[in-house]
Amino acid sequence: MDENWQLADALGLDRVQSLETWTYSVFVRNLMLEASIGIYDYEKAKKQRVRINADLTVVPSIVPKADSIDDVLNYESIIEGIQAIVAEGHIELVETLADRIASLCLTDPRVESVRVGVEKLDVYPQAESVGVQIEHRRRHAPPGKR
Repeated sequence: MDENWQLADALGLDRVQSLETWTYSVFVRNLMLEASIGIYDYEKAKKQRVRINADLTVVPSIVPKADSIDDVLNYESIIEGIQAIVAEGHIELVETLADRIASLCLTDPRVESVRVGVEKLDVYPQAESVGVQIEHRRRHAPPGKR
C-alpha cells in the first residue's frame, strides 16, 4: 500500500476525498410544462408548451459514505423549483426563464456550473422547437484571494 494512502486511512479519509477535484452531474431532461411565455399578445392570452433541460455540475462537500439523499443534490428540488418559477406568472423571454432557472440551480453552493435549455414547442410548424441554451458558472476568487 502507498504511504499516502496509509496516512489517509489513519485519518479516516477514503481515496476519493484525497483527490483534488471530484464532481458529478445532476440533470433534468425534457421537463414538459405549460408556461405563460412570450412577447406577443396571443402568447400572453394562452399558455404554451415548453421543454426544459438542465445539466448541473456538482462539487460535493463530502463524498457520500452512506446510501443517503442527505449527501447529494436532489434533482427533485430542481424540478420543484422550475415548476415554481413557471407558476409565478408570465415571462416575456425564454432567455429570462433560462436565467431564472440557472440562478435557482446556483443557490446550492455545491453547484459549480449549470447549462439550461428552454424550448418553445409550438411556435413554428416547420420546426420541432425554438429556444435558447445558456450556461452559468460560479465565480471563484483569484488564487490567493480566498
